[in-house]
Order: sequence, then C-alpha cells, then structure tokens
Amino acid sequence: QLKAPKKVRLDPRFMRQVVPLRTDEAAGTIIVNTSEKFLYLVLGKGKALRYGIGTARDGFEWSGTHRITRKAEWPGWTPPAEMRKRRPDLPAHMPGGLNNPLGARALYIGATLYRIHGTNEPWTIGGDVSSGCIRMVNDDVVDLYARVKIGAKVIVL
Repeated sequence: QLKAPKKVRLDPRFMRQVVPLRTDEAAGTIIVNTSEKFLYLVLGKGKALRYGIGTARDGFEWSGTHRITRKAEWPGWTPPAEMRKRRPDLPAHMPGGLNNPLGARALYIGATLYRIHGTNEPWTIGGDVSSGCIRMVNDDVVDLYARVKIGAKVIVL
C-alpha cells in the first residue's frame, strides 16, 4: 500500500534557485558542498543551480571526484550488507515507489556505494542524516536527473 507523502515546508534557503558561483568547472558539473548542505549544478557564465541536500551523519562522511555512472527512475533499493548489520530490520530489497527511501530518481556515483537520490523524508533536507548518500527532495532530484548526463563530473567536498 503506497502512502502519499506528507506536505512539508522546506526552509526557503534549501529551495532550488539559480545563484552566482565562481568555478573553473565546466557546465554540467555537480559540486556537492556537504558542510553547506547544497548541491550545485554548474550552468556556466558564473551561475549554478543550487539545491538543498541532506548529507552523511557522523562517521559516514566522504569526499572525492567521480562521475555519474548510472541513472534510475523510481529505483529499487538493496541495502548494503554493512547497513543490514547495523539495521537488521531492513529488508533485503525494496522495490521502487513512494515508500522507497531512494525516492523518485537516483544518480549513481562512480564505483562507490553512494548515490544522489530523492527521499521520502523531505524534512531531512539540511541535516546530517544518511549513510553517505546525498538526499534531495523528489521534485529537485527529478529536475537534476533531467539535466545531468551519464559521465557528468561529481565533486564532493
């Protein structure tokens, strides 16, 4: 049984918006600033599309430069073995849908276990909440998914 998501008021600073951004990175590059809780999609000419994000809780932080290697709509979720050890209540696999923690879209980051994905918990945006993945509200991840190509550079700071 699918449940419709609750309406949540997002803090206005985490709402999607075009902002100035000084960078030498090419248009189409994703820059994730985990300390600020923002993901920037470089548009070029000193501008970026900024999205609010939820990031890793203590002990799960990471950084690096990778590429988007796969994209999926309403992805299924198979929690990694380490996560199932910590949380034995998790299912071995959960099909995609409204109740799936990966939300509406997922962009897979290199050979890592991490993704940029939607969430069925939009109130977590702006917090340190994940096991390393970058969370976005579903409307934002659908927007980003449509704009980003496989092979796009991802820089996680």
